[in-house]
Amino acid sequence: MIHILFGQSSAGSLRAAFRKKGIDKKEQIISFWDMFSIGPVLRLHEETGLEARFDWMKDVMNDEFGEFQEYIQSFQKTIDRILSIPEELLIFIWTADNAHEQTGLRFVLDILKGKNNDITVINTTKSYGELFNAGRRQYTVLHSGEINPDKLQIIYDQGEGRVLTDHDKEDYGDEWNFLTENRETLRIWRNGRIVSVPEDYYDPFIIQKAKKLHRRQETKDFMKSARLIGEVLGHLDQYVGDAFLEYRLRKLIEKGVFDVEGSLIAMRYYSVKLR
Repeated sequence: MIHILFGQSSAGSLRAAFRKKGIDKKEQIISFWDMFSIGPVLRLHEETGLEARFDWMKDVMNDEFGEFQEYIQSFQKTIDRILSIPEELLIFIWTADNAHEQTGLRFVLDILKGKNNDITVINTTKSYGELFNAGRRQYTVLHSGEINPDKLQIIYDQGEGRVLTDHDKEDYGDEWNFLTENRETLRIWRNGRIVSVPEDYYDPFIIQKAKKLHRRQETKDFMKSARLIGEVLGHLDQYVGDAFLEYRLRKLIEKGVFDVEGSLIAMRYYSVKLR
């Protein structure tokens, strides 16, 4: 069987689960190193679309350690691996209720278009709620990477995956086509659907959290940018990643909303203060 996931954390947890069960040699895992809730997906199935996405992501990723070229190579290698899946293998696609994994699901199904593999979709948010949310304590999974290996294994063994029909694949294909014609570079998950929103959608939220942190200071002063990004991430009900939020913080610095102290080469090197 082939398992496709959208994130190194979730893929690592599933590998650990399979090793513990002794089936890691039989179950193959393919994962993307990317964040599909952000960045252009316009004509992503074409070379020009890929180049446009990589150009945009280069602005978002502070390439302090020279990982950007590795990211491009990894993305293209993952696509090649999916394209080379033999048609007799069963495919499991792991997703959760967030724009990142749901957009990734639709992208992968577009790559697989024309293949005759049986495809099962495992929704970790849904399965986690059904298997583990008993009693008063309720936990909603934001993304698959939050789930530990033991619980991922239980989801695989006992969860209700959805086997896709040809009609399901057509519906996902229509949704993907709609997404790829949209020029917005930020997507959120609302009421069971992917919604495209302007790139500056979370700018007011970043400013709001900065004001909150300033109120905790004796006198208004600079704060570590990582502290602010952490505060925003901790209260966000979406999965967009810290790199995108830090990118928006740099845009707000450019606009003069924040003063900056230090080097913008990476998040840990600078501090910010609202003007």
